Amino acid sequence: MRRVLRWAAVAGTALLLTVCVALAASFVHHRNALDREDALLDPPGTMVSVDGHRMHVYTEGGEGAAPDAPTLVFLSGGGTASPVLDFTPLFSRLSGDFRIAVVERLGYGFSDVADEPRDVDTVLSETRQALGEAGVHGPYVLFPHSMAGLAAIRWAQLQPEEVAGIVGLDAAVPQSYSHIAIPNSLLLHAFSVAAKLGLTRLAPSFADGRPAIASGGLSAADEDVYRAILYRRTETTPMIREIEAVKENAEKVGAAPPPQVPMLFFTSNGEGTGIDTDTWRGYQRAFLDKVHDSRQVILESGHYVHDYETDTIAGTARNFIDGLDDPPR
Repeated sequence: MRRVLRWAAVAGTALLLTVCVALAASFVHHRNALDREDALLDPPGTMVSVDGHRMHVYTEGGEGAAPDAPTLVFLSGGGTASPVLDFTPLFSRLSGDFRIAVVERLGYGFSDVADEPRDVDTVLSETRQALGEAGVHGPYVLFPHSMAGLAAIRWAQLQPEEVAGIVGLDAAVPQSYSHIAIPNSLLLHAFSVAAKLGLTRLAPSFADGRPAIASGGLSAADEDVYRAILYRRTETTPMIREIEAVKENAEKVGAAPPPQVPMLFFTSNGEGTGIDTDTWRGYQRAFLDKVHDSRQVILESGHYVHDYETDTIAGTARNFIDGLDDPPR
């Protein structure tokens, strides 16, 4: 019996040492790769200071826009590592007629990673400050994806004079979070540690399966930049804080009446949301039913609709914006 226990202890120790060596090797490989990838990471937009942290604001186009044309502001969903590149296929189809802006929140893209409160009002305040510091002024048409739908709705609730309209890219509404299970914080932090150790590099599908890459909408060079950002911006502290705060944020936004600004929502089949098709579409439809000037467009694609239905969204959104003749209400 003692011999069995002794061999079990030896085997366990050997296994532990093997795991430690493998993790150390992964970490060293990861750090070397990060150093090589630094050459790819030149912010294409403007770095601005907001409450002591740097945020990245990318702008493009507008040269041919009418003087009173709104600026299109793209707001990414939770966990989208590179908002600028994720939205590139869509905004590149609109920037010939409108000025576009992408605000990368703390913990995303080229913005700083900072452990700040992620309540919806703080996030909205940072977004508005970043735009102001970058010289991007309203009125705006907001293009929120997923979780950013809450911030867009809140924006129109608090500053309706700034919001000419909302184009929802499978945007969440307050009810979207009424029954959804929020991932365990320990699991999120564990995944964050795994990413910092470089374990995500061991599975090519981790990057290749991202909609911005899988859809084929980016150039090869942009795909390389996306991967470089992804390996730095996976389950960052702000991303985890957003998930932890999302139900409370949804309750806060849902406690106020829906803002009466024109809305056009593109709705997916729910794939990638964890919610079945009819329920997911029903949440958005029920919300829009309370908005006087609203329309829902059903798309047979997954949650990242802007990566897979780019032409349809660009054309329909352009018509929607061209029809915004009245000033913001």
